[in-house]
Amino acid sequence: MDWSLFVDPSLFRLTLVVAAPVLLASLGEVLIERSGVLNVAIEGMMLLGASAGFLAAYRAQSNGVGVLVAMATTALVGLVLAVCCVSLRASQLTVGLALFVFSVGLSSLLYRLVIGVRTLTPKVTTYGAWATHGPGLVSWLGRLPIPVYIALALVVLVHVVLFHTPFGLRLRACGENPLAAESHGIPVFAFRYGSVLVGSALIGAGGALLPLLLTGTYTDLMVGGRGWIALMLVIFGRWTPFGVLLGAVLFGYVEALQYSLTLRLPHVPPQFLLMIPYLFVIIVALRAYRGAQAPAALMKPYDREQRS
Repeated sequence: MDWSLFVDPSLFRLTLVVAAPVLLASLGEVLIERSGVLNVAIEGMMLLGASAGFLAAYRAQSNGVGVLVAMATTALVGLVLAVCCVSLRASQLTVGLALFVFSVGLSSLLYRLVIGVRTLTPKVTTYGAWATHGPGLVSWLGRLPIPVYIALALVVLVHVVLFHTPFGLRLRACGENPLAAESHGIPVFAFRYGSVLVGSALIGAGGALLPLLLTGTYTDLMVGGRGWIALMLVIFGRWTPFGVLLGAVLFGYVEALQYSLTLRLPHVPPQFLLMIPYLFVIIVALRAYRGAQAPAALMKPYDREQRS
């Protein structure tokens, strides 16, 4: 076997491109769970973001508009999640699963209403590489699409906000001990609402990048389990942005490698190669789950009237 296949520069570039949607969704989930809310609708929200983002980009002929519409759409779903789970104190697991089913159905419905049934699938122009000339690393980094740079920058931004600002400290307090946070004047409900809305918008952006960055078109169930993978990557990354980045890059590398192996090993059943990234994530997540400490108040509704 040609071992250079595993260290090919083009493979590393594809790794970051493939990892970007999952990375954005995972960052959004980190923000949501750090506030004490569990969002298991992430798979459906990514699919809804992919549908809304593709349709908006197709109509407006602008990928930027598509991403913004996807973020707004999934933020509305996040608002429903926040109202039910934060204000009404409903079961986060039950509401999340209901929103997952709702989002999956709505994504397909929106596509059928706007596009209808066609023999030729409509397409949009995907984000191209940002062409930059320079020596060595500068040239390599200049060959990535702009959304990849934004996703990487958001990792740093979310880390700084969570762990190096008073705002982040208050947000984490809401997820660890909302009673103590409220006693110090921190509006727990407002922080949870804000984190759910921002996190849901990031999940929608991750979903929108699937058609706008990778495929150029939308198909039903195109997320293919990436939402559930993002949920596992949050555990793998110990609810930290850089930990999530490591998990997303590992998943992206294995998925990008699967594409290369499909071309190099035509005699191997493609179904076997397709399952490799997901099998890898499951194995890694099972090992990473040992000793993982979730936010103490995760999935626990907070009622300020029961403080005593």
